[in-house]
Amino acid sequence: MIKDAVFVFSNALLSYRFRNDHPFNQMRIQLTLDLLQSLNAIHEKDILKPRIATDDELYLIHDPDYVKAIKLASEGNLKASIAESYGIGTEDTPIFPHMHDASALIVGGTLTAVDAVMTGEAKHALHLGGGLHHGFRGKASGFCIYNDSSIAIQYIQKKYNARVLYIDTDAHHGDGVQWAFYDNEQVCTFSIHETGRYLFPGTGNINEWGVGKGYGYSFNIPLDAFTEDDSWLECYIEAVKHIAAYFKPDVIVTQNGADAHYYDPLTHLSATMKIYQEIPKLAHEIAHQYCNGKWIAVGGGGYDIWRVVPRAWSFIWLEMTNRSSNLTTIPSEWIEKWQKNAPFSLPKDWKDPSNLYPKIPRKQEISEKNRNTLNRLLHFIEQR
Repeated sequence: MIKDAVFVFSNALLSYRFRNDHPFNQMRIQLTLDLLQSLNAIHEKDILKPRIATDDELYLIHDPDYVKAIKLASEGNLKASIAESYGIGTEDTPIFPHMHDASALIVGGTLTAVDAVMTGEAKHALHLGGGLHHGFRGKASGFCIYNDSSIAIQYIQKKYNARVLYIDTDAHHGDGVQWAFYDNEQVCTFSIHETGRYLFPGTGNINEWGVGKGYGYSFNIPLDAFTEDDSWLECYIEAVKHIAAYFKPDVIVTQNGADAHYYDPLTHLSATMKIYQEIPKLAHEIAHQYCNGKWIAVGGGGYDIWRVVPRAWSFIWLEMTNRSSNLTTIPSEWIEKWQKNAPFSLPKDWKDPSNLYPKIPRKQEISEKNRNTLNRLLHFIEQR
C-alpha cells in the first residue's frame, strides 16, 4: 500500500555544520523530529535514511571542477585564494571538515525523497535537511554548498521526464534554483520572499520571467519589509493557485524556509505561525489537484531554531499525514526536554499570541504595495 508520506532523516544530516556560532544550525531538524515524536505523529516505519549523492548526480547541476574544489577543501587542501573564488572559506560559507560528504548527503536525502514519491512508495516526502537553494553551478552562496533542490529537479527531468513546479517560501529569494532553470519550459519556479532591496541575495524581482523557451515559467513576488500574515497569505494563495492552473505540473517540489517569521534574526518580515499552517495546506491541495498527490518538500532557511522552526516544519509533516487539525498546546515533555538548552522561553502553543509584536505603522501601504506586485503577476499570466 502507498504510504501517505515518508520522512527522510539520519543523525548524519546534523554534520552539515559550519561552526558553533553560525546561524545555520541543523539541530533544528532534530528539534522538529522530537516534537513530532512527542505528539506520537511519526514512527520508525515512516523514516527513510538518506544516501550520499554520487558525483554524477552532483554534476547534473554543478561543475566537476567545483565538486573537486569542495572535496579538496574538505580535506584542508585548498588554498584560501582559490577557495574564495568558489564561494567557500567566507564569513557566510566557511570551510569545515568533511564538508563534501555532509553536503552530498543532503543532496542524496533529497533524491531519496524524490525516488520515494516518483516510484509510488509514498504520495509525499519530507526532507528537512534539504532546501539549499542559493548554490550555483560553480559557486557556493548563502550557507549553501550543493544545491539539492536544483539537482533534484534536474534528476526528476532526466529520470522521470516530469514537469516540475517549484514553490519557494523562504524569506530569501530562491536564486540558485531560478537561474538553473531560467530557460527551461518544463520547470516552473515561484519564489515569494522579502524584497532584495534590503536582503540577500538582492534578486527575485517581479520582472524576472525567464528567457528563451523558459520565458513565462519564472515567477517572483518580492514582498515589502514588515509584511504581515494577511498580505503574505493573499499573495501566496492567489499566486500559487493561478500558477498551478497555468502550468499544470506533474510533481510539486516545495522549499520551506521558516525565516519569514517576526522572530527570525536575519530577515525583516512580520509573519507568524499562521502562514506556516497555511503553506503546506495549499501545497497539499495543489499536489492532489494536479499531480496525483506527488509532493516533495525540503527545508531551507530558518534561524530561530527554538521558537519558530520546529513548529513551522512540524506543520508540513502533520499536513502530509492528515494530522494538522485540533492542535492546541505543545507537549510539555518536549518543552521540558529542550528548555534547558534554549536561550528563549519555548512556546507553549502552536499559534502565536495576537500581541506578538507592536503594531506596524505602514500596514496599509505595505499591503497595497504587495497587492500591486501580485496583480502584476496575475496580469502576466492572463496575457499568456
